[in-house]
Amino acid sequence: MLGVLLLALAATALLSLALGSRALPLTTVVDVMLHDDGSEAATIVHALRVPRTVLALAVGVALGVAGALMQGQTRNPLADPGLLGVEAGASCAVVLAIYGLHVDDLAGYAWFALAGAGVAAAAVFAIGSTRGGPDPVTLVLAGAAVSALLGAVTQALVVRDAETLDAFRFWVVGSASGRSLSVFWEVAPFLASGLVLAALSTPGLNLLQLGDDVAASLGLSPWRQKALGVGAVMLLTGAATAACGPIAFVGLVVPHLARWLGGVDYRWLVPASGLLGGLLVTLADIAGRLVVRPAELQVGIVMALVGGPAFVLLVRRTRAVRI
Repeated sequence: MLGVLLLALAATALLSLALGSRALPLTTVVDVMLHDDGSEAATIVHALRVPRTVLALAVGVALGVAGALMQGQTRNPLADPGLLGVEAGASCAVVLAIYGLHVDDLAGYAWFALAGAGVAAAAVFAIGSTRGGPDPVTLVLAGAAVSALLGAVTQALVVRDAETLDAFRFWVVGSASGRSLSVFWEVAPFLASGLVLAALSTPGLNLLQLGDDVAASLGLSPWRQKALGVGAVMLLTGAATAACGPIAFVGLVVPHLARWLGGVDYRWLVPASGLLGGLLVTLADIAGRLVVRPAELQVGIVMALVGGPAFVLLVRRTRAVRI
């Protein structure tokens, strides 16, 4: 199944390079990828479509893995990486950068968003931790409180300054277009670190579903397990939000699709969620280019339009929400 998902991801990436306001034949795409001849087709592929395809894949993988980890850590099938306050922290930091420092480029947004996501997630982690380590229930409650506070600050700054609103609304909608590969390389170390932590925390998630006491009696350290998982979610969601803005529903829907395809074993579920996340975000980005061509819909809008009904369908027509 993982092999099939990898092949589907590769095919989707190739389609992403070929489709857009100007469609290119697949043979042309392959030719200009192998030999950049400086033609118009080569410029379209290398300057415009390669960066957005790489970002869509990376952000989808990060959000998919983060969603699976978040649901496993909290033992809550409706948990979402945004519950840790990461997206609210990133949005607030970007607004502060625009309002106070007049930052106006996407690369600058990425650094401030990453810093804001890290600070917000660290605050949620500190508030939601008990003597036994991070507690799933208190983490969610702390995340909701911090998100509400930061959301209020963000709205206050946006309402009082029209220029800040104009700049912020293009970032907050969530989009992979208009970014260069430099944005990806800036967040790549954080994405890689998050994936390493996710790989370290995945083997113990199956035991953690039995409860902290049972997991501890079987030799697992619940505190270490939760710390690794929360750290991975912080890095992955923070880097993804910094790169493309907040994109909803990926971390919520994708783990349920993975469970429907292959069951609840987290050793399978986490990598499958990553591949499905990359596949879903890239397909949403392609759809956004085609439905209102020659204009575009941002990937965040497409995911909101598709993710909501898809999640309702999953909940009502399958038992995928059971962990």
